[in-house]
Amino acid sequence: MAIVRQTLVYDGPGGPFEGVIAYDDEVEAARPGVMVVPNVLGQKEADNVHAENLAKLGYVGFACDVYGQGKRTTRGPDQGKYMNEMQADRGLLRDRLAASLATLKGFAFVDSAKTAAFGYCFGGKCVLDMARAGLDFLGGVSFHGVYDRPDYATVTPIRPKLLVCHGWDDPIGPPEAVVALGKELTDGGADWQIHAYGGAGHAFTDVELKGKTIAPGVGYDEKADRRSWEAAKDFLAEVFE
Repeated sequence: MAIVRQTLVYDGPGGPFEGVIAYDDEVEAARPGVMVVPNVLGQKEADNVHAENLAKLGYVGFACDVYGQGKRTTRGPDQGKYMNEMQADRGLLRDRLAASLATLKGFAFVDSAKTAAFGYCFGGKCVLDMARAGLDFLGGVSFHGVYDRPDYATVTPIRPKLLVCHGWDDPIGPPEAVVALGKELTDGGADWQIHAYGGAGHAFTDVELKGKTIAPGVGYDEKADRRSWEAAKDFLAEVFE
C-alpha cells in the first residue's frame, strides 16, 4: 500500500480553492470518496491526515477548502475571520460545499455514486448543511459540530444518512440544541444517529489541544476521539455496503 497525497486547485463561487486528496495508488478500481470539511481554521495538515487515514481504509479522502486558496487562520482572536463570513452567507457556503463535492466526485479514482462527508466543528455544521440542502451524497458524520439551521429552505426528506458525534459538555452544543437537531432530522425524515460522549466537550478529536485548556468545555478527549472514529468507520461501512 502506498498512500499518495495530491494537491487539487479547483473552481467554485469566490474561488479558486485548494484542497488535498489522498488515495492508495496501488488500487486501480474506483472506490468510495469521503470529503473532509475543516474546522474554523480552514484547510490544514490535520485535515490532510484525516484524508490519509480514510485512504488507509480503502477510500479516497479529500480535505476540501471552503474559504478560498490561501485563506487560513491560526488560533487566536482572529481565528473566526473566514468562518464568520460563511456564517453570514449560508447560501454561499452551500454552493462552495457543492463545488467541493463535485470535485471529489470528478476525481479519477472515485466512484461518483458512493460519496460521504466528514466534518469537524464548523465542518460538522457544513456536513449537516450539505444534507439539509439536498446535495447528492450517501452519508455524513459531524464531529463536535454546530447545529443551528441555515436561513434557506431545506429539503424533505433529508436523504443522506447522518451520524452526529457530540461531546455532552460542549458549550456550543448544549442539550437543548441537541434535542432541537434530533427533532429537525426526525421532521426531515432523515436516517440519523446521535452519539453523545460523557465528559467530552467541543473539539474532542483535536489532538493539537491535548493537555491544553483554551476555554471551558473545549479540548481533546482521547476516549471520545477513539470511540467516535470507530463509530464513523462502522457508519461508512454501512453507507457504502
